[in-house]
Amino acid sequence: MDTDVLVVGAGPSGLTLGIDLARRGVAALVAERAQALFPGSRGKGIQPRTMEVFDDLGVLGALRAAGGPYPVGMVWQDGRRVGEHRMFDPAEPSEDAPYNEPLMVPQWRTQEILRARLEELGGSVAFGREVVGLTQDGGGVRAEFASGEMVTARYAVAADGGRSTVRRLLGIGMTGETVDPSPALVADVRISGLDRDNWHLFPPGGDGDGYLALCPLAGTEDFQLVARFPDGTAPELSLEGVRKVVAARTHLAPEAVTELRWASDFRPRAALADRFRSGRVFLAGDAAHVHSPAGGQGLNTSVQDAYNLGWKLGAVLRDGADPALLDSYEEERRPVAADVLGLSTRVHRGETRRGDATRQLGLGYRHSPLTHETRPEPGPLRAGDRAPDGTVNGTRLFDTFRGPHWTLLALEGAQAPGGAEEPGGAQAAGGARTAGEAQAPGGAQAAGGARAVGEAQAAGKAEAAGGAQAAGEVHAVGEASASGGAVVVRVVRGPAPRVYGPGLYLVRPDGYVGWAGDSTAGLPAYLARFGQGG
Repeated sequence: MDTDVLVVGAGPSGLTLGIDLARRGVAALVAERAQALFPGSRGKGIQPRTMEVFDDLGVLGALRAAGGPYPVGMVWQDGRRVGEHRMFDPAEPSEDAPYNEPLMVPQWRTQEILRARLEELGGSVAFGREVVGLTQDGGGVRAEFASGEMVTARYAVAADGGRSTVRRLLGIGMTGETVDPSPALVADVRISGLDRDNWHLFPPGGDGDGYLALCPLAGTEDFQLVARFPDGTAPELSLEGVRKVVAARTHLAPEAVTELRWASDFRPRAALADRFRSGRVFLAGDAAHVHSPAGGQGLNTSVQDAYNLGWKLGAVLRDGADPALLDSYEEERRPVAADVLGLSTRVHRGETRRGDATRQLGLGYRHSPLTHETRPEPGPLRAGDRAPDGTVNGTRLFDTFRGPHWTLLALEGAQAPGGAEEPGGAQAAGGARTAGEAQAPGGAQAAGGARAVGEAQAAGKAEAAGGAQAAGEVHAVGEASASGGAVVVRVVRGPAPRVYGPGLYLVRPDGYVGWAGDSTAGLPAYLARFGQGG
């Protein structure tokens, strides 16, 4: 095989998957048919749940430095400001949900940051690689590029957008509907004579002109223009065309539009792939689901597809997990995508406001085959739910979760497995990987190519990615394989944060509670499904 995983497409989902695989030591080729990353601002909203994902992947700091909050909407009429419009229902940050509002970052900038992180981890993007053919058998996937070059991989992931070539080659259909028959123009422009403190909204006039909005893009000098047109018309994508529509629908002169940096037209559509998997090939992002841009759900759902798939591919390819684990990708993500498609359609049609649902913090996998809730009377936080943030003995849980490992929370005296202390303070049992294979500060892998699964304990604390301190011991928890290994889990003991309550909570690498119980009965057998470690 040339590589473990071929990722087709270097958009948000493809880059996220590349990052997650790279930090797990899985060889991946990210192939992009274009000669450069996507140049437009299109998916500019990063929702709170995706901010949590990016925190784990080590890019949230760069994204927050590059972007900013959404401005308040300002409604204009006849050249006058007539009132503010709040685009989102307000939410206060809390200990369990520290990111309360969407972050605005132009999509092109998000992708630059993701690419930089991928390269920092040793990966790269192969530009100018257009997939034109694809075959597979029980052992792997063989892809042909337009250049005639061939590549073989154990698995492939189609992250090549709504018009996915790979999806077409697989013969997987898309089922959906037109959300709005009216075509729309979206463009990145430079404008003079308009402040950057508001998202400027120009409602339809009485002469048949449609809606137009100009949103200042945080961290840039650009505005994102969105304009709707009557059904049957074709928006002009030239500078003159954009100037014409701005002059017709606002108080600004045509010359106020000083530069057109990117433009595209589209008709809002909601569609879902009939399947998210065909043999050894998976669909992710827009290749699997196409959204209305309203509510800022598309990019976020795409990133979370990759985040769900990455740890499972790592478990199969690096940890020896049963390949049947990969079936859970479609079982978990397709229902979520279907629900989010409905949400974005309702937001587009004005039936739902942007608020708790669009933040995506309530999405989970309670009905997944990977979810085991063993408590007879569970509290409000159950297996399948997102694992909230919180503080245990002065340490933030998100700092403890950060990295490609599992985490077991043993709260309010709940008994967790333990083991003999190894040199350097790491805890191990059953012949599992120990501190010598631990991840070094900054994310480097240990000598010998061992996958990083946790950091060595030192004086009760372990160094997490980015220099944060993460309390917890590294334990082997699970049934030993013939080679003597077991899944390695970071264990955290202490009082329960308010949203948790007492008990044991096993947190998956993607930040969801996979297993919950009052005792460890059944826990080793559950973990054995995800690989033997040694």
